[in-house]
Amino acid sequence: MTLQQIKHIIIGPPFPTSAELHERLDKARALAVFASDPISSNAYATEAIMSVLILLGSGALRLTMPIAIGIAALVIFVIFSYIQTILHYPGGGGAYTVTKDNLGTLPSLFAAAALLVDYTLTVSVSVSAGVRAMTSAFPELYDFRVVLALGAIVLLTWINLRGVRESGTIFALPTYAFVGGVLVIIGIGLARYTGLAGAPLEPHPVQVPPADTVTQFAFVWLLLRAFAAGCTALTGIEAISNGVQAFKPPESRNAAVTMVWMGVMAMALFMGISFLATQLAIVPEEGDSVLSQMTRLVAGNGVLYYWVQLFTMLILVLAANTGYQDFPRLSSFLANDGFLPRWLQNRGSRLVFSSGIVTLALLSSVIVIIFAADEIAMLPLYALGVMLCFTLSQAGMVRLMGRVAKVPPGETKHTDATVIHFESGWWWKRAVNAVGAVTTGIVFAVLVITKFTEGAWLVVVAIPLLVFWLRSIHKHYADVAEALSTQDLRPIDMVDIGDVVIVPIADIHRGTLRALKYAKRLAGDVRAVCIVTSPEQEERIRQRWARFPEVTIGIELVVIAYDFRDILTPLITYIEHVNSDEYPDRLITVVIPEFVPNSVAANLLHNQTANILRFRLYVHENIVVINVPYHIQRNHVENGIAEPETWVSLQ
Repeated sequence: MTLQQIKHIIIGPPFPTSAELHERLDKARALAVFASDPISSNAYATEAIMSVLILLGSGALRLTMPIAIGIAALVIFVIFSYIQTILHYPGGGGAYTVTKDNLGTLPSLFAAAALLVDYTLTVSVSVSAGVRAMTSAFPELYDFRVVLALGAIVLLTWINLRGVRESGTIFALPTYAFVGGVLVIIGIGLARYTGLAGAPLEPHPVQVPPADTVTQFAFVWLLLRAFAAGCTALTGIEAISNGVQAFKPPESRNAAVTMVWMGVMAMALFMGISFLATQLAIVPEEGDSVLSQMTRLVAGNGVLYYWVQLFTMLILVLAANTGYQDFPRLSSFLANDGFLPRWLQNRGSRLVFSSGIVTLALLSSVIVIIFAADEIAMLPLYALGVMLCFTLSQAGMVRLMGRVAKVPPGETKHTDATVIHFESGWWWKRAVNAVGAVTTGIVFAVLVITKFTEGAWLVVVAIPLLVFWLRSIHKHYADVAEALSTQDLRPIDMVDIGDVVIVPIADIHRGTLRALKYAKRLAGDVRAVCIVTSPEQEERIRQRWARFPEVTIGIELVVIAYDFRDILTPLITYIEHVNSDEYPDRLITVVIPEFVPNSVAANLLHNQTANILRFRLYVHENIVVINVPYHIQRNHVENGIAEPETWVSLQ
């Protein structure tokens, strides 16, 4: 079975390019694919707020709802901004494209770097959180949490490599099951709270005393920390704007509608959980989440409770899919602009960015191993990147609306990335984007300051380093393009080709004879160079050389005696001599005979010296290396065609 056949079994047969439109997502699948992260964040966003407020005592938990309302308002601002981004930039690219088009290349690289870091952490944190939920139910699995997290990454990688449409179908059930289960709990909770159904809900009996002394500054600071912590509800909102081209036509309209539905569903869950958690006076407890406590108080320990817990665990793992969708897409945009390796912009056999998917899996696996699948240790690194990109993206939209205002009515203007026209409501759209940019900027600053010593410094350092790396890649591509440019190139500037071919040989056999015959077609001066370490070896070579005069005639046999084991040193010295002394400033050719065994494992037994020779010759500007393969067929050995001594080669 060939590797290609194994690949088809694992990820499926390849899709033709013409099937790309068919493989795009409808709104229902797209919501499951792109919204799993913002929807799943509702499982812990309210708890993140309450975990900070509890430092002021359980009485301060009544502030959970006002803070949640403020976060919901911010979510509305951000969603509105990204809807505008989708409509104005239908080609996708999200924060990177908006920032590059309106604020410049350097700010756009900071947005891209922040998102690349955030998407990688999204996968690591999500699978680790899902594994924690699993090990809480089955404590005996705790020691295997890293293996389980890596297994989840492998599973998600496999699903995404099979194609966008197929992954959307697989992720739809747990996403909608989680949303439906929590909405049912919220509905029952509200009905009981208002006295419409069943006995009224009783508040949680646990009380936590406040800290002894809290200054006014500390109080305000903790409120800001609680607000910033609750902003985890915003993670993943930008995902749809990056993947507009994954939608069925009309792409931008379908993406915008999906963005609205994502916001409605996510905020319905967030506000409902926050309201009930506040009214029930739930106190965050280690080992029992706020959502779990709320579900138990509302519906008891029945089927509905386990339904919510099961799909909470699944949605936490599947939230990693936001990273799997957007990291490869963003990487393709950066690769297309020359800021990442070009191969990241290529689609695989299933019309997905396979290289980006595998790269993300490897990076997130490394982080899981480093942090031992402990999402609590990773959380201080989380959400910083997304807040930075929110700020830059909305600032870019402020600039774009300013440019829209200057376009005469009835006319259009081309920017570097889109086409704009005059919009009568530009002023209030600009104001909304400005408020969103300022607010997310403040949240970013608060997160950096409050989480800096807890590990956020890693992200603060990593993002500029990543920007430097992106710029270095771009400079490399620019240097290569300049070196290959034919502008002002004259024929006299081109290097002449020397009429000489050197064929390194270790023996005379079918492979070397084929290479020699091929070399005679390339030049009039063909030299077979053999390094010998004993007189007996030289005599043997000359005898075998004389057996095939119809091939060797006209070819110079150069035998170099050498008293050491490193045969490459004198060989390369001879080639360099020919290149620099006999044919200076001209191209010379080295033809290397090479075995092609009938299995991958057998290849390890051959061609290693030839590989090293090629590697050492590549540093020479005027030496061209050509491989002449000879395929070793199994029946050559079985039928006795190949003599044992003819298997000697450059090994």
